[in-house]
Amino acid sequence: MLNEPTATKLAHMRLQGMLDAWKEQQASADTGQLSFDERFALLVDAEDLYRENRRLQRYLREAKLKISGACIEDINYATGRHLDRARIRELASCRWIAERQNVTITGATGVGKTYLACALAQQACRRGHRAVYRRASRFFDELTLARADGTYERLLSRLCRIDLLVIDDWGLTPMKAQERRDLLEVLEDRYAARSTIITGQIPTTNWHEHIGEPTLADAICDRVLHNAHKILLKGPSRRKEKKTTT
Repeated sequence: MLNEPTATKLAHMRLQGMLDAWKEQQASADTGQLSFDERFALLVDAEDLYRENRRLQRYLREAKLKISGACIEDINYATGRHLDRARIRELASCRWIAERQNVTITGATGVGKTYLACALAQQACRRGHRAVYRRASRFFDELTLARADGTYERLLSRLCRIDLLVIDDWGLTPMKAQERRDLLEVLEDRYAARSTIITGQIPTTNWHEHIGEPTLADAICDRVLHNAHKILLKGPSRRKEKKTTT
């Protein structure tokens, strides 16, 4: 008799997970065998799981990962890739994000840099961290546009609050002067405060030369590389492998 008002109140309080679980309990013949405390604990667990799943869905939408289905569990550890399971297991703990460290992923085109970066970002979202993915070219275009329309400071402020920033395919073209300055601005805000993943074909030993301007190159490399987990992927292009198997 009191079921309908109770359901209405739970919905009004936005306790949807608890409401759904409560309805399931009402329909289950086994519920009567449980004590009040046991039933209540199940309702609380259901609400907690519901909110956790909603949070994860929201974080993944915000992240806009290029490979939305990339996950740590599906990483390929083929011998030729030189990918260390223990190292990936350590990164999967996301302790490096809590400690404000970075990750660089380098290697030839097609070896799986983007997949690995997206898998680490997805794992970060699962562990309660907010992430954002950007291809380097579009990232710099976004900063240029923000500078032109007066939202540059607002964009920098938003980026510095993101727990994990992924900059993918960095270094495909020579850096422009403004891109160097923009990258330094972003990294300066994130230094020792947030974590960044940068992927690209250029080995980290050649970053200084690629950046070009020695003073800015020193500053950029220092803010990324001195506390970075460096991953060098090897092996044949995985895109070519997929074509030959289809």
